[in-house]
Amino acid sequence: MRRAFILMTILAALFLEASGQSGSGYVPKNGFVPDSKTAIAVAEAVLRPIYGNDKVEAERPFSARLEQGVWHVERHFPDGDVGGVAMVQIRKSDAAIIFVLHGK
Repeated sequence: MRRAFILMTILAALFLEASGQSGSGYVPKNGFVPDSKTAIAVAEAVLRPIYGNDKVEAERPFSARLEQGVWHVERHFPDGDVGGVAMVQIRKSDAAIIFVLHGK
């Protein structure tokens, strides 16, 4: 009985691998963070538990720019300066949080 279970497990794994469904699930063509609006939403969701709702709201609006597959999200100042605010880097392809910092 145990050998049959092991054999079935191996066959199932081989079938899934051959069918391209090895457990990776759905991956969007444009990545999990396809645009700046999504990048900002992800960044705010990461920042809220760390710095609190009031701090995140006070630092809005945020802007996002894409560089080499990584979104850089930070507060947008009208004159273009940045500093003293939260910054988040998010990988476009899989939404991995690469970097979180709050400047002084």
